[in-house]
Amino acid sequence: MNAIANELPGYLMPAGNESRKTYGTLRYDNIKNSWEIEAEPCVVEFAKRLFPGTDKRERGKVSFHYNKRLNGDLNWLMLRYPLEIMDMEKWDEAYHGATDWASVKETLYRDTQKAVPPAAFKGELKEFQKEGLSYLVNSRRCLLADEMGLGKTPQGLAFLASTNNFPALVICPPHLMLNWKRETEKFLSLEKLGEQNLFEPGGVDIHIMKGLTPYDLPLANIYIIHYLLLRGWKNYLPDFGFKAIIFDEIQDLRHTGTEKYSASSLVAGSAENVIGLSGTPIYNHGGEIWNVLNIIEYHCLGDYDSFTREWCYGYGSDIVTNPDLLGDYLKREGLLLRRTKDQVLKELPEKRRVVQTIDFDKGVFSNLIQEAVNKAKGLDSIEKAFERGRAELEIINDTRKATGIAKAKYVTAFVRMLLEAGEKVLLFAYHHAVVDIYKDELSDFHPGLITGRENMAEKDQAVTDFMEDKTDLVIISLRSASGLNLYKANCVVFGELDWSPAIHSQAEDRAHRIGLMDSVLCYSLVCEEGTDEAIQNSLGLKVSQFVGLMGDKNETQEDRMMAQVQAKKHMQAVIEKLKAKGARKLTEAS
Repeated sequence: MNAIANELPGYLMPAGNESRKTYGTLRYDNIKNSWEIEAEPCVVEFAKRLFPGTDKRERGKVSFHYNKRLNGDLNWLMLRYPLEIMDMEKWDEAYHGATDWASVKETLYRDTQKAVPPAAFKGELKEFQKEGLSYLVNSRRCLLADEMGLGKTPQGLAFLASTNNFPALVICPPHLMLNWKRETEKFLSLEKLGEQNLFEPGGVDIHIMKGLTPYDLPLANIYIIHYLLLRGWKNYLPDFGFKAIIFDEIQDLRHTGTEKYSASSLVAGSAENVIGLSGTPIYNHGGEIWNVLNIIEYHCLGDYDSFTREWCYGYGSDIVTNPDLLGDYLKREGLLLRRTKDQVLKELPEKRRVVQTIDFDKGVFSNLIQEAVNKAKGLDSIEKAFERGRAELEIINDTRKATGIAKAKYVTAFVRMLLEAGEKVLLFAYHHAVVDIYKDELSDFHPGLITGRENMAEKDQAVTDFMEDKTDLVIISLRSASGLNLYKANCVVFGELDWSPAIHSQAEDRAHRIGLMDSVLCYSLVCEEGTDEAIQNSLGLKVSQFVGLMGDKNETQEDRMMAQVQAKKHMQAVIEKLKAKGARKLTEAS
């Protein structure tokens, strides 16, 4: 025992009943999957401070969740205050699980390991994806936050094949349900899953759940549901017996207080394995990561008040004071794995960002902005803070919409120039009124539409048409961009800006992903009036939060200069193509 103990961290030195003095008892509650301590006040008070999520109202007792992280802390507590262990077999299991996890966690952080998926996985993983699979298999509850386009879906499916934990539940945005079905059929050979394969004649191997009203689910290996349906299935799913949960685009749960968040928390707590997938798990401030990780492993970052006090600027603040430190801690704890394209795909052409100033219709802007101006004049007369805040939000939204409409025809002129030169373009907007202008002005290019107003089949058709070169243009809502694979695009154009840098990153990486054969230029088209300048200024703080926490790099001045040079070359090539096209038309006419 001494040889083994010497290799363990101090807090995991064996604690047991050897001491003559014990301060109370330790019991395991099988129904709640929790530990219960009944002990002297000094122990109970200390335990209530040590373990998050405990009920602090009951005197003399404390209970808390059973998991590999808290079990190690419990051992540390018993080194200081020995307890009489009432279920020694369960404690031995917990202790060995904690020591094994300490060793695995250190290996995951320090060393690079690769896992090869079993025969049930039909795909071929890249080397960095094998490292990702090893991380998922060893952690079992973590966030895979690889940058968009690096194949999180096949890594998640390889995890299911490797662990053989079925039935599994995939929770994703509505527009990705069919994509998950296709990817599952592509990467998993369900008949090779072995003894855990639940497929039988008359059953189904993949089932897409429908409606808000629960029904008896057919036998399946994998069930797929979207976030908006979770509230209806809230009481059904936790008791179904899922062995694994995959939350795709888990940033959908970055805000608490919703029915889908509550339902997600309940079903995640009932499963042995919980994996979150998102290239942009936070959109605005770093504190959103608490909400996301609290779904994956309950209170792995303590309770929210404690988290905001210690990691942020104080109670209720969601701005992380040191994002780099928090990001490193999450990686050390086996809670977060993040790789970027420049780290793992050296052959992938670089992405360049260019801010392009365009003109706008001053007359249209003046007419549309008048209502916002009138509202602004009346702000000082609003006494109630809530009403004043709502009025300010309306003014900003009105101005933002006016900005988008006023420059819309200039945006489409810019995009038309790209399309006529043979480029393949993804055009992003925020407001439906702006999308409608884009659609009308560029109708002769037969654009695909993914704007939140189409059903899943129509969205799927838009992607297919673009990837099969039936159209060179897809118009996409900024908030409908997650999960789409449109790597044939070589130009991404933002006709309207979003307040969140993560939204822009999501949109850009619809094109900048595996399969890309050429460079991608990302244009942000801005005008001198309206909200564009304010949004750009706002993005400064939010970029620093996202970059620090995820471990990405900020764009340097050299990067910006290179982007401008690259953009100039690109535009010169476009102009030359247009000249050549014009010369051909002149020759044909003569």
